[in-house]
Order: sequence, then C-alpha cells, then structure tokens
Amino acid sequence: MATNASVRRRRLLRSPWVHALMALVLVALIQGFLVKVYQVPSGSMEQTLNVGDRVLVNRVGYALGTPQRGDVVVFRKPATWGKAPERGFVRTAVGWFGEVTGIGPGNTEYLVKRVIGLPGDTVECCDINGKVSLNGAALDEPYLFEDLPFTAGSLDCTTAVKSPRCFLPMHLGADEYLFMGDHRSNSEDSVAGCRIPAATADCVRTVSASDLVGKVDRFIYPFNKWGSSANLSGVP
Repeated sequence: MATNASVRRRRLLRSPWVHALMALVLVALIQGFLVKVYQVPSGSMEQTLNVGDRVLVNRVGYALGTPQRGDVVVFRKPATWGKAPERGFVRTAVGWFGEVTGIGPGNTEYLVKRVIGLPGDTVECCDINGKVSLNGAALDEPYLFEDLPFTAGSLDCTTAVKSPRCFLPMHLGADEYLFMGDHRSNSEDSVAGCRIPAATADCVRTVSASDLVGKVDRFIYPFNKWGSSANLSGVP
C-alpha cells in the first residue's frame, strides 16, 4: 500500500508546474553549456547575417579548441567597446530570465563579428589593392559587403586624403582576437576607432578568449535558411 509521502511525490511529479520547471532547467543547461540561439541585432554582418536572423551558436567548440580565422563568432561585449545601457528593475528581471532560459532578451550585450586576427598576428590596411594585410599577405575576403571607399593613387593610404579603410599595423598579444564585420562600412568593430585621422596607438579594441561565447553554426530563422551554414565560413 502506497504511503502518503509516495502519493504526494507522484502527484508532484505529474504536476504541469513541475514539468514546466524541469523544462526550463533543461533549456538553461543546454543553452548554458552546449548550444544557444541568438538574434542578430545589427546590420554589421550583412549579407552573411541579416538583422533579425536567429542563429545557433556552438558553445562547446571553443571549450575544446580555439577560434580559427574566418569564424563567425558571438562574444560578450567587452567594457572597452562602450558602456552598457542602463536598465530599470523590471527590465533587469526580464533580462535575468532571458539569460537563464534563453527566452526573451538578456542583460548581457552580445556582438557577432568575424575573426580576422588571432593572437600573434599583425593586421593592417591597406595594401596597394585596398585589401587588409595579415602577417604581410593580402587577405581574401569574398564575404565583404559595401566596403569603405578606396581608390589607388587618389584615395589610398599614401595620399593626402586617406581612404577610411586605412589603419596602421597592429600586433595582437597572447590573448587578443581582432574582429571585423562583413558589412565593413557599417561595422563598429575592433578597428572602427583606428580609421580616423586622430587615431591613437591604442585605438584597436580586441576581445579576449574569456569573452568568446561560441561559433555561429547554423541558421534557425528565417525558415528558408533553416539548418543552413552557407557563407558563414566566407567561402562563396
């Protein structure tokens, strides 16, 4: 004969509220350690990623390895990239729920860009053809969309009026990753502050390994891209 305790336990386990709580815990564990869905917030990665796209981010890969050049990566916005917005109590509470469950907005700001430079690399722009130079060699970037203007001989890195593409050589330290957007003329990325005439030596904004969330792996939405990884690697 079942005891009162066992009856109560069975009733509790059949409760829809308990089922909902268990589902939330499962979702939180999956998104906290395995994969997570993110919404693309801006046009800085067009046309690889468009505003509103939902992408699946692999959180396991960088726990077992390191990013590769060309990876499209979600990372936590470092403090050096700008102040976090002020939020009230209600928005903070909603954000906490979003952080835990992945449902709705969170409190942490995330960015998505492409890895251009790895620790130890030297990156600069531009060569005579207007391309980014990586360790002395021109970088092939088939994914670029609406790059900044550059005209050899009249608007390049040697003319009186320099191309806005240009930035001085920067050597990356042991835990420094350099990110740039595919929509190069609309991207507040690692070198955005280095493209101005008054740029200082410390203008570059890098990202450390501890801020990396994971590699963008698959599209979730829109549905015509479901499961696709097309062009994420930069290969047309």
